[in-house]
Amino acid sequence: MRVLIFSADIGEGHDAPARALRDGILARYPAAEVTIADSMVVAGPVVRALVRDRAEFVLRRLPWVFDLQYLLAARWGPSRRLAMWLASRLGGRALLTAARESGADVVVCTYPPANQVLAVERGRGALGVPLVSAITDLAALRYWAHPGCDLHLVIHAESADEVRWIAGPDARVEHVRGLSAAGFDVPVDGAAARADLDLAAGVPVVTVSGGGWGVGDLAGAVQAALLAAPDVQVLVLCGHNAALRRRLDERFGVGGRVRTLGFTDRMPELLAATDVLVHSTAGLTVQEALVRGARVISYGWGVGHIRINNDAYQRFGLAEVVTDDGALTGAIRRSLASPRAPDLAYGRLPTAADVVLGLVGG
Repeated sequence: MRVLIFSADIGEGHDAPARALRDGILARYPAAEVTIADSMVVAGPVVRALVRDRAEFVLRRLPWVFDLQYLLAARWGPSRRLAMWLASRLGGRALLTAARESGADVVVCTYPPANQVLAVERGRGALGVPLVSAITDLAALRYWAHPGCDLHLVIHAESADEVRWIAGPDARVEHVRGLSAAGFDVPVDGAAARADLDLAAGVPVVTVSGGGWGVGDLAGAVQAALLAAPDVQVLVLCGHNAALRRRLDERFGVGGRVRTLGFTDRMPELLAATDVLVHSTAGLTVQEALVRGARVISYGWGVGHIRINNDAYQRFGLAEVVTDDGALTGAIRRSLASPRAPDLAYGRLPTAADVVLGLVGG
């Protein structure tokens, strides 16, 4: 059994679910060969230069540019069709060749443009094995969903209607777990998690996150959290952004009520210890916080597909959306006053690994 997963090195939002799926498959079928490929490396230097090389700078410093790019690539019909055509022209042959040469029995995409390109090839019969889209956004699914996909995996049941609106009423959609770390599959006692993380017992914990690249107004979110309660503890997840972590340490100090963290593999425990998550980039971390029973506030970077996801969070009652720091303290106070229970049903969902293996008889 060979599985090829196309991801992309843009923050952790695509690589983390790729690793979780790989680990889940190997846990169930150790003889499997699972390869994770960076789709932008495979697609070649032109695609990498256009999409990846300046992406981190744009996301951190020029969010309005990203907003415009998203509008043209995904929201406005004529330019969206042009972007899809260009993606297929520039990257389609390389991705298809890599899929064929890998000898994969199934191809999975955790990066939506790669899914779009390969779904076109699958639809016209050039890709001869099943194609799976592993969707980690709630909404804005134009590149995630496609009639050429054999299977769409979703982390939110609420995403299914949009998938079928794009891919057709007969599109196969499965609500799954297992695109997050396996530690989320079982409940964790919040008090025990706080003790393990050396956090004080009996006081509120607010976690502030800017995704793998630490984007958004994290400093404003920390300040708002400190004002929300006199004894609040604030964890700041800076991802791979070491410069941001240094700036926050200089501003808020080290060893006080604010603790900064770099990239961590302890998200199951961190979110179990969290009362409120303030997150800027939507995606998998929001769903993980909901599983652990934290209240979620989206704040600090509502551009591009994040804006569409924020609308959906509010529509489905999954998260509160705040657009200015003046309102954030009040939102955190309201969230602390209205705790949620962990989502125990999550552990009963089918795993992404089992569904993918079942697709090819594994």
